[in-house]
Amino acid sequence: MPIKIPNNLPASNILEKENIFVMDASRAYSQDIRPLKILILNLMPMKSVTETQLLRLLGNTPLQVEVDFIYTASYIPTHTSEDYLTEFYGTFKDVYKKKYDGLIITGAPVELMDFEEVAYWSELAEIMDWSKKNVWSTFHICWGAQAGLYHHYGIPKYNLDEKFSGVYEHNLCVKHEKLFRGFDDKFFVPHSRNTTTKKSDVEKIPELKILSESDEVGIYAIANLEARQFFITGHAEYDPYTLKNEYNRDLKAGLNPKIPQNYFPNDNPNLEPVVKWRSVAHLLFANWLNYYVYQETPFEIDSIC
Repeated sequence: MPIKIPNNLPASNILEKENIFVMDASRAYSQDIRPLKILILNLMPMKSVTETQLLRLLGNTPLQVEVDFIYTASYIPTHTSEDYLTEFYGTFKDVYKKKYDGLIITGAPVELMDFEEVAYWSELAEIMDWSKKNVWSTFHICWGAQAGLYHHYGIPKYNLDEKFSGVYEHNLCVKHEKLFRGFDDKFFVPHSRNTTTKKSDVEKIPELKILSESDEVGIYAIANLEARQFFITGHAEYDPYTLKNEYNRDLKAGLNPKIPQNYFPNDNPNLEPVVKWRSVAHLLFANWLNYYVYQETPFEIDSIC
C-alpha cells in the first residue's frame, strides 16, 4: 500500500524511483480505508535527507500510512529554508489537538549538550508529555531515544571517550518480542554517536525492558511495552553513504575522525561501503507499524487516551 505525504515533497521523486508507491492527498481520500496517522518530529538539520530515509521504510509495508511533519518552533533550523518548512512542515501548535497512531522522534546533533541546555528542550518535553495521551505508540531514535529515557524515566546519558561510528553486530536479549520478529540471532546496525546509556541505569526501571544490545556499543533497543514506547540507539534508517558523508564532513573540518568501523571493505574509505543493515531497517519499521500500531491502535483514533 502507498504512503501519503505532502504534495510536492522532494522525497517523493526519490521514493518513486525506488518503486515505493506514494500518493497525494486527493487520491488517498478516494480510498475507503482508515490510514495509519504517523507524526514525525524531525530534529535533524538536513530535513529532506531524514524525511527520505524514514519515508522509504514507512512506505514499504502493506499498510496505508499518512504522515505529518513538524519541527520545533522554539528553534528555527538553519540548514532548511523557511519556505521549505512553511510548505511541508507544521509546528506543535498545529497538531496538538489531533490524535496519532504513531510518533517518530528523530535524533539531533546536540548530544554533547546537557538536555536542559538544548534550545528546544522545553518544547520537546511538552511534546513527549502530550504523546502519552494523544499517540498510541512512540518510536525514539538515537538522541531522541536518550531524550525520551531522560524525560520519562530520569535516565542520564554519558559522554564516550571515543565516538561510536560504524556498523556493529547486535544480538537479541528477548527472543520472541514482536519488534524483532523475523530477525536473525545476530544482525548489524549503524551507530553514530558520542554518548551512551548505561545498562545498569535502565535495569533500575521496572517498566523498561532491554530488547537488544551489542557487545561493542551497548544497548540498542529498550521498550516500555505497556506504554508502547520504543527507544532505539542506532540508525537502521541510514542510507548506504550516510556514515561516509559524516566521515568526509568531519575530515574536511579537521576533526581527525576515525574511519567508521565494519563499514568500508578492509577499512579503506576509498572503497564502496558494504550495506549490512538494509533488511534490518525494513523489518524493524514494518514490525513496529504492524504489531504495535496497526494491530493495536483503536479504529476510532479519537479514542486514544
